[in-house]
Amino acid sequence: MAADLQTHELEACPVAVFDYDGTCIDGQSGSLIATWLMRNGYLSPYSVVGLAWWGFRYKLHLPFRQERARELIFRDLGKRSPSEVDHIMVTFHDEVLRPRYRKHAIEEIARRRREGCLTLLVSATFEPIAREAAKVLGVDGYAATRMELDDRGRYTGRVQGPVTEGNAKVNTAKALARTCANNRPCTLEYAYGDHHSDVELLSCAKHPFVVSPGPTLKREARKRSWPILRWKMA
Repeated sequence: MAADLQTHELEACPVAVFDYDGTCIDGQSGSLIATWLMRNGYLSPYSVVGLAWWGFRYKLHLPFRQERARELIFRDLGKRSPSEVDHIMVTFHDEVLRPRYRKHAIEEIARRRREGCLTLLVSATFEPIAREAAKVLGVDGYAATRMELDDRGRYTGRVQGPVTEGNAKVNTAKALARTCANNRPCTLEYAYGDHHSDVELLSCAKHPFVVSPGPTLKREARKRSWPILRWKMA
């Protein structure tokens, strides 16, 4: 009996990790929210110019700080209460992102769950957006970029911890898996991503899948013989 219990306790929990932007939705929530905030008068001209410059450097793979775009957005949004900011982001999600969900992503998550996998959404998007996304996608857990709060519960305009990109996404996925699996051992069976910054995560999975990739990740996928999926919107 004790041996059976020990075997059960050591049985690894299979995990499937999904990126959000460009994987579960068509498009990038970062650029979409910047445009939406600008059109609705939430951003100052200074922040708009700064975001445009950041996006230019990001697109050309020039040196940039991941935190900078988030700081520019919260330079303006951070003047509001956290509940106001949450409401703004939920409204953005429902108006802009909800129509962009890919039916294949929703179906794949459901399939992995039926197979017994712990399904996780790990993204660099803002946490309030990821929270809404988790409801739509039906994942078991989610993690995203958090913005720092001060002792009074107001936003400081700084990112709390690292932006969930690159190797930070791997570490975040591991920590989230342990939490959701109640500290059971976990194995990363499946990973899904669309961007070259997802290479670290994809490399850690037994079964990596590249979803509608850009040219840089497409070359890497072909080099490593990773399957390339073409997911469509619902």
